[in-house]
Amino acid sequence: MDVLLTQFSHGAGCGCKISPSQLDIILDGARSELRFPGLVVGQGAKDDAAAFDLGDGRVILSTTDFFMPIVDDPRTFGQIAATNALSDIYAMGGQPMMAVAILGWPLDKLGADVAAAVVAGGRQACETAGIPLAGGHSIDTPEPIFGLAVTGIAQKSQLKTNAMADADCAIFLTKPLGVGILTTAQKQQKIRPEDLQNAINTMCQLNKIGADLATLAGVSCITDVTGFGLLGHLLEICEASHIKAVIDAKAVPLLPNVVDYLQQGCVPGGTMRNWQSVQHQVAGSNGQTLDQQTQRLLCDPQTSGGLLVMVRSSAMADFQAHCYQQGLNLTPIGKTLAESATDAGPRIEVI
Repeated sequence: MDVLLTQFSHGAGCGCKISPSQLDIILDGARSELRFPGLVVGQGAKDDAAAFDLGDGRVILSTTDFFMPIVDDPRTFGQIAATNALSDIYAMGGQPMMAVAILGWPLDKLGADVAAAVVAGGRQACETAGIPLAGGHSIDTPEPIFGLAVTGIAQKSQLKTNAMADADCAIFLTKPLGVGILTTAQKQQKIRPEDLQNAINTMCQLNKIGADLATLAGVSCITDVTGFGLLGHLLEICEASHIKAVIDAKAVPLLPNVVDYLQQGCVPGGTMRNWQSVQHQVAGSNGQTLDQQTQRLLCDPQTSGGLLVMVRSSAMADFQAHCYQQGLNLTPIGKTLAESATDAGPRIEVI
């Protein structure tokens, strides 16, 4: 009997994430964390991974990410979940070293053989990244959950954090948006096979290019776009770096036929939570509220989404040439601006 994993979970992929506004409440007491010697990146700026200084010019990176099924095939689910977790290391400018698995499994509903296929998919992603899946932990849960805790390493001089973005940078996105909409169309049984395969292909694509881009002097900041959507993750950078940003909505790349499914009502549950969390810091042209379609596209929760990269104007040619060599033909989707000390307006303008 074929197993349809998405029937066993109330959410899907990174769309399961707690909203940014609610997460702020949960983590409020942790913001005054003790300053441990060597901890150079903690929770303060909402970065993709924690970083600990080894004292020899390198930092150890540590992150974890897990979620409920976003596709029905067990092995593919494992591969996507692992690829998504590895992305946090690449987004910090690092290289993964090893991973351990996190598995929650409803054994009364799904057999151990199905869980084995999920873990095999995770192992496949790790092997593609060139690292071992070295162990893990499992518990019996009401819904299936899988992900990784990943350890990585980076040169301290090449570490990229949310607080490092400069004004007057071009903004690039390395993968198209729309995964949340397409996987919602799958759950609603509206999706065409070729459109689902496009979503799977992009989710299974490692963000290894992040480690390469971190070596370029003109790249000031990198983060990955996941469950909070493009606007949510961009806002984290703007707040941490004390800058503003302008996004050209027409320049943002989308997976094929995403707007068609959006018009059919395929809206992930996390989309509105994302918009409610960022709307106070986002405005359209001339201060207008964004139209509903733009809201839903730019707040679409991504799973294993692309990298959001800030590039200084002096380095544009080198950056684009490097991306082209890696098979990416990227154009800017916006720019960063200096923040005025007297400007109390929204941090992000969408034109």
